[in-house]
Amino acid sequence: MKFSFKKPKENIANLARLLGYRLLNYTNNEFSLVRPLGGNYPRFHIYLVKAENLLNFNLHLDQKKPSYEGQTGHSGEYDGELVLEEKQRIERIIASLLNERHETCDECL
Repeated sequence: MKFSFKKPKENIANLARLLGYRLLNYTNNEFSLVRPLGGNYPRFHIYLVKAENLLNFNLHLDQKKPSYEGQTGHSGEYDGELVLEEKQRIERIIASLLNERHETCDECL
């Protein structure tokens, strides 16, 4: 599930922490953030890309780790009720950060 927000003042590490995520890795201007739902899996997984004034999110739910060594494929859900609820949770948190600074972006929300 893809969505975007105006970039809040927080750096990515602080934003991840405020959202309940941890930084998994960073490559090619893309941050990989995860939020486990118990053990390691299932977990919410975000690919986050910083644009000029936006943060572009690509959210999905990893049901299990990749089946084969060196593979990135997994049982991921890119839509559905759980993913939508997580997107809405993230939207509320980021909107509150932006509203505190009076920097809402109607086109982004």
